[in-house]
Amino acid sequence: MKILVLNGPNLNMIGIREKGIYGSRSYADIVGYLKEEGTKRGHEIEVLQSNYEGQIIEWLQKAYFEHYDGVIINPGAFTHYSYALHDAIKAIADVPTVEVHLSNVHAREAFRHQSVTAPACIGQICGFGEFGYILGIMALENNKAKNQK
Repeated sequence: MKILVLNGPNLNMIGIREKGIYGSRSYADIVGYLKEEGTKRGHEIEVLQSNYEGQIIEWLQKAYFEHYDGVIINPGAFTHYSYALHDAIKAIADVPTVEVHLSNVHAREAFRHQSVTAPACIGQICGFGEFGYILGIMALENNKAKNQK
């Protein structure tokens, strides 16, 4: 499968920010781990990060026009208020999208409990750290197998 992984604002600061929540592994380490595990599973993984909402929307559209098999998105803070990302995910409905969060957003501040982007996705995974991205890959594999029956 050809999978696009999109990371939103401040995720490039993983390993620096709030280590008690996000851990001490760097963003580069997590990207390397994700690509390695994806390759082991036979997938082509592209990972992108932006602090800009419009850029993420353009990359979601790229997933459609460049025929990606799936998207894994960690929208960061955009999760809680970006109806533009919600609409962009809905616009590429033929490309299944899984929302992933490193932390358990439901065990954190109340404003993090609501996702406006998750309803546009096939599912949400949170609280498993960087392994959540691997679970996202597995969810896309399962979705593909289910839809081929």
